[in-house]
Amino acid sequence: MAEILVNPQSAPLDQAVDVVVVGLKPGQAISVQLSTGDRASHAVFTADDRGVVDLTRHAPVEGSYHGVDPMGLFWSLERTGGKQAPMCLSVEGVGDRVLERLTVPEGVERLEVRENGLVGTLFAPEDDGGVLPGVIVLGGSEGGIHETDAALLAAHGFVTLALGYFGMKGLPEHLVDVPLEYFGTAIEYLSERCGEIGVVGGSRGGELALLAGATFPQVRAVVSVVGSGVVTQGIGPGANLLQKLSYEAASWTWKGEPLPYLPYYVSDELRAKIVNDEPVPLRLAFDTSDGIPEDTEIRVENIVGGVLLISSGHDDGWPCVELSEVAMRRLKDHDHPFPYEHVVYPEAGHLIAGPPHRPATDVTYPGPGVTFSGGGVPQTTAHARVDAWKRTVEFLQEQLGT
Repeated sequence: MAEILVNPQSAPLDQAVDVVVVGLKPGQAISVQLSTGDRASHAVFTADDRGVVDLTRHAPVEGSYHGVDPMGLFWSLERTGGKQAPMCLSVEGVGDRVLERLTVPEGVERLEVRENGLVGTLFAPEDDGGVLPGVIVLGGSEGGIHETDAALLAAHGFVTLALGYFGMKGLPEHLVDVPLEYFGTAIEYLSERCGEIGVVGGSRGGELALLAGATFPQVRAVVSVVGSGVVTQGIGPGANLLQKLSYEAASWTWKGEPLPYLPYYVSDELRAKIVNDEPVPLRLAFDTSDGIPEDTEIRVENIVGGVLLISSGHDDGWPCVELSEVAMRRLKDHDHPFPYEHVVYPEAGHLIAGPPHRPATDVTYPGPGVTFSGGGVPQTTAHARVDAWKRTVEFLQEQLGT
């Protein structure tokens, strides 16, 4: 009798799942479907000589993804327009299994932080009596708090603070004139609850992570994912993207003074894509053809710890490889005494930050009155996300000690 074996059936979001179907007839074709109500994926497999279909060893003959990929059904989930429901794995003619993908792993405690002007959420493994390292988790230009990233990192042995810095009650409404002192307060708060401190950020949060590390010597490790070694222009108010890009203001301040920044450039090509309602590659707003002003470069050589830069070669969000290479050059030129590395995934798009095994099929995503292009190919972006997350966890563990 055929049977579906799933291991584990309940697991943190960043943990891979093994799916095996046994008891089939040799050569039997089966259709495997994964659904979350609002998303679905499928693949057709042929049973081997033992009557087994093993997604960790077998490639589908057709379906949402190709090649041997144990988590292919998970990252290839496409939007259906339906309502969200529990994740269900179905095998035609065999049965189904309900899967649980935990965004807050078991054994991780959650605490909202609303004190000393801070807006964030603290996650920590249940008290084991030891002193754990801490990590501040920063989101990008979407604003808000990246709780899932922080919760999953906590399960790897950290006290984590998912920190908001704009776009929430009690914080600046826009990414304009955000004081770096705010992050000093966050570092002080976290240092009372952990050992060594690291900072990880994605996109504009990656820029901020490098800035925080360069400003505050308590930071002992920085991970910047699709980030920038250059300070870039703020994102101000406006009814549409053109108005926001035209709002001349700094993203960050220090001691009351705005930091110099690389300004946006609205080219004819960029303007035409916005006006014609085409997917917008925001990388067009960053013109470095005349060079990058030195006063906008982040002094990453001041970071008292290791630096991991992670970039995507087909990032349509912004030229993260070029902007991160600025940081890499400064680290080399100053003989940085701590470990540093720049990892580039040549075919991946912008959306590689954060935990893996999530849908990677959204090559475009909504913006202010426009649709942004993220770039890359879903499969390569999904695989880059897996490797980037693994590197991030291991780097923080090595640099901070767990």
